[in-house]
Amino acid sequence: MEVVWALPERQVVVVLSLPAGSCVRDALHAARGEAGLVELGQGAAALGIFGRPVTAEQLLRDGDRVEIYRSLLADPKRRRRERAGGPGCGRSRR
Repeated sequence: MEVVWALPERQVVVVLSLPAGSCVRDALHAARGEAGLVELGQGAAALGIFGRPVTAEQLLRDGDRVEIYRSLLADPKRRRRERAGGPGCGRSRR
């Protein structure tokens, strides 16, 4: 299994072997030690396994990829409207 964490400047991928019955919390703890990154996942907005939101108590299966999500800096819908010049961005449409 692996734990992945994407930062703006780099991506961290830690490959682990955990005993049966391990949960997401166990994987995060092991990945912090393996990668030597105390900050791994701290302040995370959410956790997931293959894009599906999970809690730290979720039991892991062989081959799972635990994903650590970070908060978005801006709302994607609002940013698209701003780029397109849509309502609410201060520019009028003709």
